[in-house]
Amino acid sequence: MKNTLEYKLRSFILPGLKRWILFIFCGIAVIVFGVLLLLEEHPVRMMLDLTNDLLSDATRVLPHKISGIIAISIGGLLTAAAVGKLALSILVAYVPDDRESIPDVLYRKRLLDRGPRVVVIGGGTGLSTLLKGLKQFTNNITAIVTVGDDGGSSGRLREEMGVLPPGDIRNCITALADEDKLVTELFRYRFQQGNGLEGHSFGNLFLTAVCAITNGDMLEAARVASRVLNSCGQVLPSTLSGMTLVADLENGHSITGECHIPEARGHIKRLRCEPVSPVATPEALEAIKNAEFLILGPGSVYTSIIPNLLVKGVPEAIMQSRARKVYVCNVRQQKGETTDYSVADHVKALLEHAGFANGSQLGAPQRFLDRVLVHADENGPDGGPDAVKYDPDKLKALGVRPMVRDVASTVLPGRHDSEKLAETLLLWYLRRKNRRLFWPRARLAGPEESKEPTPMAASL
Repeated sequence: MKNTLEYKLRSFILPGLKRWILFIFCGIAVIVFGVLLLLEEHPVRMMLDLTNDLLSDATRVLPHKISGIIAISIGGLLTAAAVGKLALSILVAYVPDDRESIPDVLYRKRLLDRGPRVVVIGGGTGLSTLLKGLKQFTNNITAIVTVGDDGGSSGRLREEMGVLPPGDIRNCITALADEDKLVTELFRYRFQQGNGLEGHSFGNLFLTAVCAITNGDMLEAARVASRVLNSCGQVLPSTLSGMTLVADLENGHSITGECHIPEARGHIKRLRCEPVSPVATPEALEAIKNAEFLILGPGSVYTSIIPNLLVKGVPEAIMQSRARKVYVCNVRQQKGETTDYSVADHVKALLEHAGFANGSQLGAPQRFLDRVLVHADENGPDGGPDAVKYDPDKLKALGVRPMVRDVASTVLPGRHDSEKLAETLLLWYLRRKNRRLFWPRARLAGPEESKEPTPMAASL
C-alpha cells in the first residue's frame, strides 16, 4: 500500500535518488561544521570531549569486569548470529523450501550415514522395489546389477551402440534417488513417439551418452547419473563384459537371449552365458567383501539373480563374506520361467548355479545363505493359485532356514511392498547385531516387532 511506512521508506532508495539524498546529508553536515567554526567551537574537539565524558561516566557506572563480560557477550551474539545466517543461506541453496526443515534433514542424514552396509544383488523391477524401501534406513547401499538384458530399449542400445544394457542400472539409480526432484522423473520418462526415439527412456539415453564420452566406461556413467540424481547409494554392474544368457531346458532344447527365456515351454535345467565366466567388476567384489548385510533378490531367479552368479568371483565372494545373507523369494510363480516352482526349487537353483549341489556341501565356514524370506498372506504361506509353494522340509534339507513374513503389496498383487520388505529384512538383521537404526516412521523395534514369529513362521 502507498500509505504504509514500508512503501514510503522504499521510495527514498529508488534507483537514481540515493546519491542525491546522500549529497543533501553531506551538505547539511558541512553547513553545521561551518557554523560551529564561526562560533569558535571546533567540532572535532567537541566530539572528542563528548566521547571522553561518555566513556568516563560509563567506567564509573560499570566496573571493568562487568563491562568486559557485556562486550564479550554482545560480540559473541553478533558473531553467532552472523555465522548462523551464513550457514542458513548456504544450506537453503541445497534444501528446497518444499522439503523437510534443515535440522530434520541434517539429523536424518547423520543417522542414515551410520546405517549398515547393505549389498543387494539382482536386477529388474524387484531390485528397484527393495531399494526404494532400503534408502529410508541407510545411505550405505550398493546394488550389484546384472547386464544380461537384451530386450526393449536396453536391447536396442546394446545392439546399435555396443554398450552394456543400461535399463536395470537406470532403474536402480532412480530408485535410490531423491524422489522430490523433477530430474528423477526425467530419467524415468519414456518417449512415446519419434523416429528412433520411441520406446527409449531418457535415463537409458543419458547413460549411453556418458558411456560414449568416457570411452565405454559404464561404471563412470553410473557414477555421473547417481550424482545428478543425488542417489543415496551406488549402483555397480556385476561385470563390464557383455554377456548373452542361454537357458538349457530339460527337454534338450536351448533358448538364447534374456528376453526369450520367459517363453520357455519346459523347465530350465541350466542357465549359462556367453562368454563363459565373465570377469567380475572389482568394485562389486570389494562391496560384497565389506558388506554387513547381503540380500539376493527379489526378482526373476533365472534372468535377474542367477546371471550375477555366473560372473567369475561373485559366488566365491558371497561365500567368503561375513555378512548376514538372505534370499528374498518371489511372491508368485513366473510363467515359463519358474512355473510350478516351490521355494526350495528357487533356492536349489541358486545353489546349483553358484557351484554347489546342495546346502550341506558348501564346505566353507559361512553358508551361502542364512535365510530365505517367504511371503505369507492371510491365507498362509500357500495362499493364492499361483503363489510359490512353501516347503520347509525341502529347505531344511538344503541347509537354508526359512523366514516367513507378510511382505506383499496390497496395491500390486504378486509384488513385494517396498516398505514392508525393507522393514522386515532390517529388523531381522538388527536383532542379530543388537544395533539401533533410524526408523522413518519414528518408531524403533517396539514390543510387537520384537516378538518371535507366529507358529506359521519358522523360528529364528
